[in-house]
Amino acid sequence: MNELAADTGGINGIALAVFIFFFAAVTAMGFLAARWRKAETESLDEWGLGGRSFGTWVTWFLLGGDLYTAYTFVAVPAAIYAAGAAGFFAVPYTILVYPLIFTFLPRLWSVSHKHGYVTTSDFVRGRFGSKGLSLAVAVTGILATMPYIALQLVGIQAVLDVMGVGGGPDTNWFIKDLPLLIAFAVLAAYTYSSGLRAPALIAFVKDGLIYLVIAVAIIYIPIKLGGFDEIFQAANDKFSASNEAAGKPVAGLAPGHAGQWTYATLALGSALALFMYPHSITATLSSKSRNVIRRNTTILPLYSLMLGLLALLGFMAIAAGVKVENGQLAIPQLFETMFPDWFTGVAFAAIGIGALVPAAIMSIAAANLFTRNIYKDFLKPDATPSQEMKVSKLVSLLVKVGALAFVLTMDKTVAINFQLLGGIWILQTMPALVGGLFTRWFHRWALLAGWAVGMVYGTVAAYGVASPTQKHFGGSSDEIPGIGEIGYIGLTAFVLNVVVTVVMTFVLRAMKAPDGIDETSPGDYTADAGDPGVVEELPPATVGAPGGH
Repeated sequence: MNELAADTGGINGIALAVFIFFFAAVTAMGFLAARWRKAETESLDEWGLGGRSFGTWVTWFLLGGDLYTAYTFVAVPAAIYAAGAAGFFAVPYTILVYPLIFTFLPRLWSVSHKHGYVTTSDFVRGRFGSKGLSLAVAVTGILATMPYIALQLVGIQAVLDVMGVGGGPDTNWFIKDLPLLIAFAVLAAYTYSSGLRAPALIAFVKDGLIYLVIAVAIIYIPIKLGGFDEIFQAANDKFSASNEAAGKPVAGLAPGHAGQWTYATLALGSALALFMYPHSITATLSSKSRNVIRRNTTILPLYSLMLGLLALLGFMAIAAGVKVENGQLAIPQLFETMFPDWFTGVAFAAIGIGALVPAAIMSIAAANLFTRNIYKDFLKPDATPSQEMKVSKLVSLLVKVGALAFVLTMDKTVAINFQLLGGIWILQTMPALVGGLFTRWFHRWALLAGWAVGMVYGTVAAYGVASPTQKHFGGSSDEIPGIGEIGYIGLTAFVLNVVVTVVMTFVLRAMKAPDGIDETSPGDYTADAGDPGVVEELPPATVGAPGGH
């Protein structure tokens, strides 16, 4: 087996030309998207949710582009490359997530459509009559989204590094980061111009390229490497050697006994958290009917099949002898090593565009949270729909600037670990959001107390986790109190959150603490487009009017 070290010293001209071609094509599509189903009014519904007009296939590609990102393309097989089967946790969690969301997403869509809710915080405020709880959900969503956007830029940067763009380690920082700055500027410009319509249109190209690259890779690369027997044998040899050197099992083709709790809790916790992210909800609320959501929960698992095949690329990188210091470069380096230059460019374009689509949706989602649940609720309650849209546009730029600064000033491992911390945080919004969709029993103050306990415990526990490269925030797993096994911190924090919420609800209801005003009714949770009283029939001034006190 030949060992192939990552070489980023020379530019791969053919791959770069193909990459630039696709990048230019999607940039043009991004700006043209402003004329696709052109908005008749200026509002967050139009800019931030695409007019709530997307059908089954547009929503499928948008959600796929939203959930299966450049980070997925690069990091999942990179985890397999480094740790073996433990990295496969992403596959079962994406299988678990779709039955879960089938139970609550249609209800969220219906009540949001009925009342003009744009964000999860809008719903929480309307359901529990609590701007404080709504603010907590909004701030959590923004904090959890920022490092996620940064990781999309890390994905682009990994591709640029392998193509040799930006020069060597001694190159001036501005020249080195100029390609990433250009990609960022393009992303910011067409997101500002076209809103959610831009990533919705580009998602068709992104997903088509990814399916093409994976289909070719899963057939072509094993043929060149001598088949899957050789691939798995090479991976087993590598993990056996690393385990022997470490004196204990640290990686393998199957999770060891010590890692089973970690694997299971990480898969379950990640499944629960995925659709708590603002970008997931933004893509969901952009669909035109309740049935679009129901259909998507049945066809989105096709992406899980793709993800399972994608994960195998980590073993292929081992068999191909790829050697990289930064694991995020393993798959781009595998593509450059195994594919002809022109198809390497196609593969790199798939990763690059795979970063642009979710980064655009994430920045829009974070901006919507700020606009509706901070700016309108606390700073300018009488903001018009046009003013809301203008503020959201500006904030979407600021969010991307923050993510770019994060990438340029911090180590890439730090960005990944902060994204893991974001997953711990966002999971703490589940009792308020999902619980509120099914019951009004939870008290608003109890939900706020449970959220605070979960956030504090999750953050402190993650701060205490060290890794070979970091003293703090070195991972997302720690000992589970009372059990003694190593498990996902986010799930432990979530359990504490729920326990505190339930106990405090009993206490507060016994004390007859005042409830907030619930502006929803039971029929709102099953309403569909065209039903009497839905948001289309309301005058513009009442759409999204703040509710509760």
